[in-house]
Amino acid sequence: MTVALPADLRRIRDRIRAWAEEFGLDFPETFFEVLDHDALHEVAAYGGFPTRYPHWRFGMQYEQLRKTYAYGLQKIYELVINNDPCYAYLMRSNGTTDQKIVMAHVYGHADFFKNNLWFGPTHRKMIDQMANHGTRVRRYADRWGAEKVERFLDDALCLENLVDAHEPYRPGAARKGAPDGGADDLDEEERRIGEKVPRLRAGPEYMDRYLNPPEELERARRRMERDLETRRRFPAKPERDVLRFLMENAPLSSWQRDLLAIVRAEALYFAPQAMTKIMNEGWATYWHSTIMTERALSDDELLDYADAHSSTLASSPGRLNPYKLGLELWRDIADRWDRGRFGTEYSRCTDWTQRRSWDTRTGLGRAKIFEVRKAYNDVTFIDEFLTEDFVREKRLFVYGRNAEGAKVIESRDFAKVKETLLRDLTNFGNPVVEVLDANHRNRGELLLRHRWEGLDLRGDYARDTMEALHRIWRRPVHVATKVEGRGRILVFDGTRHSSEEARGEEGGEGSSVGAGDP
Repeated sequence: MTVALPADLRRIRDRIRAWAEEFGLDFPETFFEVLDHDALHEVAAYGGFPTRYPHWRFGMQYEQLRKTYAYGLQKIYELVINNDPCYAYLMRSNGTTDQKIVMAHVYGHADFFKNNLWFGPTHRKMIDQMANHGTRVRRYADRWGAEKVERFLDDALCLENLVDAHEPYRPGAARKGAPDGGADDLDEEERRIGEKVPRLRAGPEYMDRYLNPPEELERARRRMERDLETRRRFPAKPERDVLRFLMENAPLSSWQRDLLAIVRAEALYFAPQAMTKIMNEGWATYWHSTIMTERALSDDELLDYADAHSSTLASSPGRLNPYKLGLELWRDIADRWDRGRFGTEYSRCTDWTQRRSWDTRTGLGRAKIFEVRKAYNDVTFIDEFLTEDFVREKRLFVYGRNAEGAKVIESRDFAKVKETLLRDLTNFGNPVVEVLDANHRNRGELLLRHRWEGLDLRGDYARDTMEALHRIWRRPVHVATKVEGRGRILVFDGTRHSSEEARGEEGGEGSSVGAGDP
């Protein structure tokens, strides 16, 4: 159950907020609510929105959170919602030190939500919007049956990562849709291509072959056929936002289209959080650490703080902790700009000892991190600020698996570590899939293309996704990809899965990044 914020926590909140503002954080009004552990797990299972639509997936997540907490394997320290005003939840059983850490951490998140440009297009009244979504889903369940609606939601949620997360940042982009003109118009144009090939009037008949060479007329005819084929192709260009394409073109009833729209809207709302996981968690951790150690922490709270903070930053072999990596990168940026460890002169220095002791006392660190906070996401953040010095000091490495399946270090090379990190962060680590042809083989079948960049599709995920696509599109589904380095077309016809060879495909392997010694 929810408990009103008691007087002692209100006093702590007011002090933490004042210190956060003193350090330059800028955030919307933030409300804290106290919940017992069971209620907090329920809210967390719904992604922070207790009025969200009902679905068994949220119940499964709740059960997982409840059990891991009961067994002492996991504990929720903070839960904050990107909204205006912001809402954050505190666990009633947490001690005073934990509550201080959580509040400071929350103000860091709230500042990031408000000021990072990747959160700019997000719905700032999403609590109200989620409640509206819940009402609509419940209405459909009452009218069409809960089981039928839930089955369709299963398919929609199976496809929720097949959206173009960058679409909200292109407000001027033209909407993609069906080509102008109906099929009959194009068929008539195809019939008249021979008549429409441009010809010069030759005068005497014997001059025609000189003024209108047959080979030139043939080239013109082929150009017109290619142009017509492009206009026939639907979509005219590969469509990255598969969910929107289905919403607009699949043979669905109005309530099914609305459910796809709900799932897509929520996927786009949560996308910036996935885009900035390392930055956002690192930023909040940086500020809770700064506020606690420089302002809020009393002597008798030191051990409790150290215990909670160290658990947040805990690492294990082969696992990347976004809190730790983000915090260390923010600290590294602040330190580099405070000591002048940037620019041409520093870059040209090749002496490792001199680089470590470099300090021109520029004092620009605080201004720099606020500047970076505004414009970057995880991919650009890593690309710009992950340095060879940082990788060496933090002992980052790329790992793979040996013949027995055990994790082993493959490389500590900076370029390899950076390349692997960027690959794993691109599109949130999900494969990029786009609609290539919605009339494949001229039979209304759906052809998608997997942009292969070193990693094969996971077989069980691919099969489940294709089955969900088939239930929505209601025609066979094809996916062009690579399997073990060879081009393949995966096919699901509604009853069985198969594959066929594709041409012009290449293969390769991928790796992942870890930190510390294995």
